[in-house]
Amino acid sequence: MKLLIVYYSTFGNVYKMARLVAEGASEVKGVEPVLRTVVELMPESLIESRPDMKAGKQMQRDVPLVTLEDFKEAGAIAFGTPTRFGNVSAQLKNQIDQLSSLWLKGEFEGKPAGVFVSTASLHGGQETTIYTLMASLLHLGMIVVGVPYSVQELFTTAGGGSPYGPGHIAGQDNLRAVDKEEAAICRVFGRRLARIGKQLSNA
Repeated sequence: MKLLIVYYSTFGNVYKMARLVAEGASEVKGVEPVLRTVVELMPESLIESRPDMKAGKQMQRDVPLVTLEDFKEAGAIAFGTPTRFGNVSAQLKNQIDQLSSLWLKGEFEGKPAGVFVSTASLHGGQETTIYTLMASLLHLGMIVVGVPYSVQELFTTAGGGSPYGPGHIAGQDNLRAVDKEEAAICRVFGRRLARIGKQLSNA
């Protein structure tokens, strides 16, 4: 079973989370994590004017763009995004808005999906972003998956992460590393999506 991890990342933080989700998924026998990104919508001139943005894009230079075939082949999907004023990034939402042809065929119905996010600050909208994106997943017919409180890191994280999905606090300079609790929650999330996807695909 393929677990598609499709994300958008400006500075590389969501990309790092995506790799951690993939690590967790790869621990489940018979599951292949597939890492994909989406089309950039910001002007190239803006990215070139920001060394931190350029570094983030360079970090992800080898990640392929997602295709409709990737979505079709996936048994489960993890969506990753930075928050934008408490909402999903335009880049990821733009990709989701192009899924109508698969939605009309019922391709997403019964597939598990979840969301992971990164914000600059503690109260930067992690939960509202996940909630907002969940609406799209439900419209697609997907089964929403979060992180249960059996994951002890939810009790100890001083950064991101909640029952709604993995989170990361990048800091105002976007340089704060994913800490051990945030990383553990990402890996558990990947394993959980992989296991549920595998179970449902065999049902």
